[in-house]
Amino acid sequence: MQIIKNGRLEQDDWQHVADGDALPATRYTVSYNRWLNDRNDLMNGSAEIGVRLSGDVELANMGSDLGRLALIVIEFPAMADGRGFSLARLLRARYRYAGEIRARGDFIRDQAFFLKRVGVNAFERLPGRDLDDLLPALEEFSVTYQSSSDQIEPLYRRHLRT
Repeated sequence: MQIIKNGRLEQDDWQHVADGDALPATRYTVSYNRWLNDRNDLMNGSAEIGVRLSGDVELANMGSDLGRLALIVIEFPAMADGRGFSLARLLRARYRYAGEIRARGDFIRDQAFFLKRVGVNAFERLPGRDLDDLLPALEEFSVTYQSSSDQIEPLYRRHLRT
C-alpha cells in the first residue's frame, strides 16, 4: 500500500493488527485499547510498534511510552470529526513527540494542509481513495499567519526580522 510521508509517495510496510489477532514479527500498529491491556508485553518486544488513536483518547495515559513508539496513527472515522487535529497538535507541542504521526481514514483534500500544520507528516487514505490529489494540497498555501507545528513563529514576528 502507498502512503504520503514527508511530502512524498512511499510504500508502507506497517501492518494494522486487529484486536485479538496474532502479532507479526516486525512493524505493526495496535489499537489504543489493546495497547492499554497489553502494554507491558508490547513495549518489551523487539518489533517496532505503533498505536492507533481515536479522537477520544487521553494522551496522558500514554506517558513516557510515547517516545518509544515509532508511529502514532490518528484515525479519522468521519471527515467532520476534528478531534484528530487536536491530538496531533498535543502530541507535537505538549508531549514533544518526534516520530511519525499518520492521519488515516476519512479526511478530505482540503484538510490535508491543516493536518500537516498541526504535526501530521504521513497520510493513509481509505481504500479506493486517490493519494495523488493530496500531494499538491500539502503545499497549497505559501504563507501562514499563525504559529503551529510546522512554523513556530507567527507571521508578524517573521516579518519583523526581514
